[in-house]
Amino acid sequence: MTISCSFAYAQSPAPSPKRPAIKTNRWQEDWSALSDPSLKTEPLDDLKYIGLPPDDPDSYVSFGLTLRERYEVNTAPGFGIAGGARDSYLLQRAQIHIDTHFNENWQLFTQFEDVRAFGKADIGGADENELDLRLAFLGYSETFDAGTFKGRVGRQDFAFDLQRFVSSRDGPNVRQSFDAVWADWESGPWRLLGFVSQPVQYRNDDPFDDTSNGRFTFSTIRLERQVFGTNELSAYYALYDRDDAHYLDAAGDEERHVFDARFAGSSHNFDWDLEGMGQLGTVGSSEIRAWAMGARAGYTFADASWTPRVGLQFDIASGDRNRGDGTVETFNPLFPNGYYFTLGGYTGYSNLIHVKPSITVKPAEKLSVTTAVGLLWRMTTADAVYTQPSIPVAGTAGDGDAWTGAYVQLRADYAFTPNLTGALEAVHYDAGSTIRNAGGHDGNYLGAELKFSW
Repeated sequence: MTISCSFAYAQSPAPSPKRPAIKTNRWQEDWSALSDPSLKTEPLDDLKYIGLPPDDPDSYVSFGLTLRERYEVNTAPGFGIAGGARDSYLLQRAQIHIDTHFNENWQLFTQFEDVRAFGKADIGGADENELDLRLAFLGYSETFDAGTFKGRVGRQDFAFDLQRFVSSRDGPNVRQSFDAVWADWESGPWRLLGFVSQPVQYRNDDPFDDTSNGRFTFSTIRLERQVFGTNELSAYYALYDRDDAHYLDAAGDEERHVFDARFAGSSHNFDWDLEGMGQLGTVGSSEIRAWAMGARAGYTFADASWTPRVGLQFDIASGDRNRGDGTVETFNPLFPNGYYFTLGGYTGYSNLIHVKPSITVKPAEKLSVTTAVGLLWRMTTADAVYTQPSIPVAGTAGDGDAWTGAYVQLRADYAFTPNLTGALEAVHYDAGSTIRNAGGHDGNYLGAELKFSW
């Protein structure tokens, strides 16, 4: 019997390698599986994996492309205040990358982009970036008996968790990059990471004119641990240091100390994500005392038709209660992602109370549909209503009542193929009296998107 078992074990086939999945962060893809010629089954696979000498499957060059087209209609940008008139336009993001793996340890990743906003009346810094270098970093990884070390130096992007406060900003047209030194250590259920960065300053005057913002640094040290299985508990400290910052109640150099804690996971069809952040420091001669909390929770009826998930989202962020008292209480959402609320841009993560029930269903394997209602109030009427990312709506600070408005959101996502996805999002925002008295009105947003990745 022992001989039989040994023979059966010896004959067990090794797991077959599979083609990697396309990822939002293209630098995380590993195409070494295509060193097996039998897996080169798609057009242009010879460019997805070009082996480098010596004969090592982990030594290769891979080319890739991401093309995103999104048509948007917004009837009231900024609620129509200060010249925000109805606008319709096409947002285009085109990126090509070269991913070089010298061996299993060393990686050089470079990505170029051309980002345009065709027909947009008011073009901001997150709308266009014509022909520039988006990412270029050297990465190193090494696995030891005690754990795995990873490091990156150069232009890169990073995002935390649901991307409430630190994101790669995939919602707007131009993603956020950082010129940074990054390192992390992973050992069992623990992970410790840290980085020092300067956010990239986007310019749109000439090709390849983006540069590090020498007047703006963002540095972080973060500790993560898996608890109760695969649930995640994390905490981090960050220093947000920016010259010549401007708030409604203060201006000057900003030094903001950020303290964040998060617990997220799932169990028995329940899922949750809880995060809290406190902020201390100074803006000019004023003190910073700000905070925010966010929560998402849901239950999925896994055995029901269309596997519906019923969700509830709650967010609260401080606002400045007393103008001229030498204390800035307006929460700074740092680097938020437009996807977190809606793509309409009507809701910013400052001075708000936000409640959002939702239902998500999957009528087909590749189709997901979400309907949601958002209810919004101001934390304090002394501070303004804010739109994304943290823009005060003129004429609202110190006026009106706490009620800001309500919105209805409908979003559908469909995966046509592993390389082609589509999305449709519609938002109607019913503005409260505070916005109307400031000269604003209801807003409607419609976005239709196609994204091709190779």
